[in-house]
Amino acid sequence: MELRHIRYFLAVASEMNFTRAAQKLCIAQPPLSRQIQELEEELGVKLFERRPHALRLTEEGMIFKEYATQVINLVNKSTEDIRERNHGLQGTLYLASVEGHAPRLYAQWIAAFHKKNPHVQYSLWNGNSDDVVHRVMNGLCDLAIIIEPHNAEGVESLPVYQEPWVAMIPASNPLSQNPSPTIRACELLPYELFIPSRTSRLEEISKWFGPDAKPIVRGRIAHLLSAYELTRLGVGITIYPASAGDIANLTDVCIKEIVEPSNTASYILIWNKYRQLSHVAEEFLNFIKEQ
Repeated sequence: MELRHIRYFLAVASEMNFTRAAQKLCIAQPPLSRQIQELEEELGVKLFERRPHALRLTEEGMIFKEYATQVINLVNKSTEDIRERNHGLQGTLYLASVEGHAPRLYAQWIAAFHKKNPHVQYSLWNGNSDDVVHRVMNGLCDLAIIIEPHNAEGVESLPVYQEPWVAMIPASNPLSQNPSPTIRACELLPYELFIPSRTSRLEEISKWFGPDAKPIVRGRIAHLLSAYELTRLGVGITIYPASAGDIANLTDVCIKEIVEPSNTASYILIWNKYRQLSHVAEEFLNFIKEQ
């Protein structure tokens, strides 16, 4: 199997049409079809389900697409790493993060770093902690920001920020009428809650209510905008780091810091300790450590 076979497959998987994929690759359709057929024979599975007027990935094809994408990303990243070591800081920094305050941290760091290194490019990816850690461990990003606690093995970490946890409450909820800027965790018990999506986060937040209490968790949310919209429409109360207030229209929701117990969302920068960081990633990490 050669890299061109993988690139051909990804082009067809993207276009879901052999003619368009061939045009994109600047090759004729018959050779492309033969290359895909040879790839299927080598793997011993069908990657595409072919119909008269439709093409779709088989289950094996979807799995292979995920791995093929990782392979091409790693090849592209490795190529950039080699080039930048010979020509200075002009590669791409691959960064990932959870939501909350993490994007703001990246923005501040990049703005300052860019002044000294104007030729560096940036690829930023956002998701929940599990997805972010997966990208770090599989070499798909150089550095990432997550919130503790985490169960990722094989990473180095650097504390970078802390902020309190808050309750985002619909304006229609009676709790929003209390002028106090804080709220006790026990006051949230009668209400349906939305929390960040990690399992470890559910375990952590459940402890706030005591050993015998059972909070009503209506859903787990990976993206802050989804949490805000559900809260704004009165579906439930969202528990999130304090930076949730950055996007909130405070006529629709009320933000209160959770106390009793008082808890802190601790952001950490992580990287894979078993992989050599690219030159530009090393320089960026050193820059952050100096801040």
